[in-house]
Parts: sequence; structure tokens; C-alpha cells
Amino acid sequence: MTTTEPVVGRLGGDFLAQAFRRRHHIFPGESADVAGLLSWQDLNEILAAQRLESPRLRLAVGGTALDQGAYTTAINSRRGVRWHRLNTGELSQRLAEGATLVVDAIDEMHPPIRRLAAALEEMFHTSAQANVYASWRPESGFRTHWDDHDTIIVQLDGAKRWRLFGLTRLAPLHRDIELPEEPAGEPIDEFVLTAGDVLYVPRGHWHDVAAVPGQHSLHLTFGLGVATGVDLLAFLADELREAQLFREDLPILSDSAEQEGWLERFRKQLIAELERPDLLLRFAAYADGTEPARTGPSLPFVDGVPAEATLTVRLLAPRALLHESEEQHVLFEAGGQCWTFAASAWGALEALSDGEPWSMGELAHLSGLTVEDVAGLAGELVGHGVAQVLPG
Repeated sequence: MTTTEPVVGRLGGDFLAQAFRRRHHIFPGESADVAGLLSWQDLNEILAAQRLESPRLRLAVGGTALDQGAYTTAINSRRGVRWHRLNTGELSQRLAEGATLVVDAIDEMHPPIRRLAAALEEMFHTSAQANVYASWRPESGFRTHWDDHDTIIVQLDGAKRWRLFGLTRLAPLHRDIELPEEPAGEPIDEFVLTAGDVLYVPRGHWHDVAAVPGQHSLHLTFGLGVATGVDLLAFLADELREAQLFREDLPILSDSAEQEGWLERFRKQLIAELERPDLLLRFAAYADGTEPARTGPSLPFVDGVPAEATLTVRLLAPRALLHESEEQHVLFEAGGQCWTFAASAWGALEALSDGEPWSMGELAHLSGLTVEDVAGLAGELVGHGVAQVLPG
């Protein structure tokens, strides 16, 4: 069993049908369910090995980020490069005083978390960024707040007290015309998460979080991007550039009769586009095909991918699209790019689309291609940043 299965396996079925995007939901678990995701020693190694500048690494108290000078030492290199080295003594002191430690996008630094983020992206068809939070005192690092994305919380160690207040504005946006009002009254739910528990909080739901007195806490949050009607309209606006009417100048200086005639034609054509039954499916395909690929160098193969059966190929784009095309070709979309390959490449591309690593020998066997052909295909994808090749 992989480290992703105990978490992802709980997020289907009744949850998708009854709770997802509607209400918060708690999935009780055991510490063994999250073993291997991120230990305290893993976090120590990341903090020691990475030059993490604010705001990617930050300490928060009561909703305010501490100045990084309170826990780092400014360093000037011989070449005049200035950076901030973590002062572990001051760091421990600030944390003991009640600060919460936050590392953003830790999925980019730790493979087990990156694999879980990728699994969530595949499951929910959206982007997922993982942040880690560590705290030792019952003081809240952040005031009661809401997020503009859905959140999956995974408690890794210790305990965390949550208070949820629900919505004060339906479907709030990051760029909105009005901010939600702060909640009044008592929370609608209050509970403690312990190691192995998973929590889902929909966007816009106010919450307050703090460590349990006498216990430390380590947890991950996976922020899930959301697609709204605003995004659908933006997608449709781009598609409508193909139609001459939507490229024409607006008749702002024309008389009222001409303006009314133009608006009537505009309205009819726009309504016709909105009434197409495949509109949401087209948008979903567009979102899948344009989701940016994760970073994954293919060193030492800078001069092309050698035709070696044991080399491993892995797609870096979270979701890829595969279409049959005319004249015995296949279209492959990933990371906002599109390729036309021979139809014989279907088997290899279909395997890569699952996001798992495959040896070039396996891909050749699945597709009936030669290893040399697979190396050429892999080299094309690697050269455009949507795949990674590593020694087997």
C-alpha cells in the first residue's frame, strides 16, 4: 500500500456525493495511516537543507507574520548575495513562545507529499498545493479566517483543536466585489484532530485552529483550486475569438438602431454557445490539458534521451488528454501543450497518462514500439518540460 492510499481512499463515495463542496467532513484515522508522509526528522532535514526565505517559510502569531530577523541571521556571501540562514536557537524560542511554523508548497520539496498532492489533483481534477503547519502552544497562529479554496487537512502528529463557523457569504472569491462578514456567535462545530485524522473544509467556511494545551501539532493542508462560473466565462470568451462577431469593434458610436441590431445578433450567438450541451465537458478538458506540469529535471540526460530499456519515464503534468485524430495519428495534450504522434504511440501515451513511472522497456512492450521510438517520444516530452526521465 502506498502512502497516498489511506488518505485518498477515504475521499470518494458518500463524501463526493453528500459533503464535497457542501459541508465539512471528518475522516477518523490512525497514526499508521499517515506514516511515511512527513516525520519531524523529515521536517528538520528540509529546514536544514533548504534556503527558505519569507514568506515561504514564516512564523505566525495571532494572524501576523513575525519579521524573519526574529528567527534568522542575515548572511552576505563573498559575491554580495544576501540570504537569511535559519537561527535554530531563536527559532525554538519563538516557537516555544507560541508562534506557528509554516512552510508553503512543501510538496515541491518532499516526494511523499508530492505524490499525495498529485493523487488529489488527479482525483479532484484541479491543482493542489501542500503547506505544513507546526505548533506547540494553544495560541492560534492565525485569526479566525476563511480560504478561497477547498482544503484537505491531514493531521500527522499530536493534536489540533478546530472551531468551524460556516459561511457568511456564499461562494466567496479571491477577487470579489464584497468580502464576507466575520462570523458572530458560537461555532457550528468544535473538535480535535489527532494523528491519522483527515478533515475537509469547503472554501469560504470560517475556522479557527490552535494546538491542544500540552501537546504539539504537525499537520498538512492541501489547498484545492476551484473552478467557477467566472472561469467558465473566461474560457468561453477565449473560444469565441474564432467567431467574427465577437472580434468586431463595438458599435459604441453608432445610432441606437444599429446598436440594437448588433446586440441582438450578439445575444443570439452567445446564447447558442451557452446552450451547447458539451460546454462543461469542453471546459473540463481544457482545464485538464492546460494544468501546468510539476518541475522534474532529467539529469544527466541533457543531450537527449538514450534508448535504454531500463530508464524510467514519468509524466509531470497532473492530467493529460489523449484523442484519436485523422490519418492514423493521436493527439496528446499535457501541461498546456499539444503533440501529434503516430497512432502506434497510443499504448505508451495512455500508460504515461496515469502519472506512474514506467520503464522504456515496459512502454515499448505496451505499444509495440521499439525502445528507440519510445526514447524519441520521451525526449520530445522531456524537451518541453512535461515528462521526466531517470535511471531505472
